[in-house]
Amino acid sequence: MSGLTGWITQAARLGALAGLVLLAACERPPMESVQHGFRGTAMVQVYNPRIIEANADLHLAPPSLPAAAPDGPKASQVFKNVKVLGDLSVGQFTRIMTSMTAWVSPQEGCTYCHNPADFADDSKYTKVVARRMVEMTRDINANWKQHVAQTGVTCYTCHRGNPVPASVWFRANEEPAGANFIGDKAGQNDPATSVGLASLPNDPFTPFLLGSENIRVNGPTPLASGHRQSIKQAEWTYGLMTHVSTSLGVNCTYCHNSRSFQSWEGSPPQRVTAWHGIRMARELNNKYLEPLADTFPVHRKGELGDVAKANCATCHQGAYKPLNGAAMARDYPELAAALAAGAKATSP
Repeated sequence: MSGLTGWITQAARLGALAGLVLLAACERPPMESVQHGFRGTAMVQVYNPRIIEANADLHLAPPSLPAAAPDGPKASQVFKNVKVLGDLSVGQFTRIMTSMTAWVSPQEGCTYCHNPADFADDSKYTKVVARRMVEMTRDINANWKQHVAQTGVTCYTCHRGNPVPASVWFRANEEPAGANFIGDKAGQNDPATSVGLASLPNDPFTPFLLGSENIRVNGPTPLASGHRQSIKQAEWTYGLMTHVSTSLGVNCTYCHNSRSFQSWEGSPPQRVTAWHGIRMARELNNKYLEPLADTFPVHRKGELGDVAKANCATCHQGAYKPLNGAAMARDYPELAAALAAGAKATSP
C-alpha cells in the first residue's frame, strides 16, 4: 500500500511539474482588460499591469528646455558648415544641439558627433548621419501627419538616450542555413523575437518595410484574380502582424474587427493609422537609411553589409503610442519645419 501511495505522490509531482512547464509562457493574473467592441466579439485589449509598471520609465518623456527666441542672426551666419538647421536663430540652434546631445548621446556628449578641435569638421560619420536624421525628423513631422498626427516625433522618440535606438533591424541572411532539401525556408522554424518567438519567417521586414510586397492572406473569393497568396506569403504577413502587435503592446483587435479581420469595413480607425505607419517606415528606410550604407563603418552594419533600419518597435517600444503620446515635438517646432518646395535634401 505504501508503494502505491509513493507512486501516486510521485505522479502528482510530475503532473504539477508538467503543468508548470506548460504555463511557463503564460502571464500570471491579475490582468487588466479594456473592451472597445460589442460583447462576444473579442474586441478587447488585455494588459499586464506589472509589465506596464516595470516599463514606465522607458515611456517617460524628458522635460523640454525653455524655448529660445527666433530673433537675431541665423545659425548659418554665425557657425560654419550648418547645412540643415541654418534657418534657426543662434539661440534656437544652440537649444536644439543641446537637446539632441541629451536625447542621443548623454554619456558621450557633443564629441559623439563633433571633432572637439573643429566643430565644423565632417570627419565623424556620426555627424553626417545626425544631419540626415534631422532632415528625416522634419520630414516625418511635416509630411506624415496621417501617422504621427500633431504629436510628432523628436530624436528622443527612437533613441531614448542611446546613440543607437534599442530596436532596429537588418536583412536576415538565409543562406546557406536558410536553404534545405525542401527549398528555401525563408527563416522559418528559427524562432526570433522579431516574430514573437514563433516559427514564422523571422525577417518580415525586408518584404514589407523595405520592399512593397502585398500584406495580406488569401482573399474571400476563391480563385479570384489578384486575391491569391501563397502560404509562405501569408506567413510573412502573420510575421509582420505579430511584430506590430508586440511593438505596440496590443492585441490584434486593436486594428482589426474580429468579425472579419480582412475587411476594412467596421475596422477600428487605428488600422488606417497603422497602414500609413507601415508606408512611412518603408519610405524612411529607403529614402534616409539605406542610402547611408557608404557612410556607416563596418562595425555598425549587419551581416549582409546593410545599415540598421526602422520598424514599428523603433518608435513604439511596447506602447501603442510612443512615449504614451507625449507631444514632445510641440515644444520643438524647429523640428517640424518642412523643406522648402523643390528644395533638395542635403547629401550625406
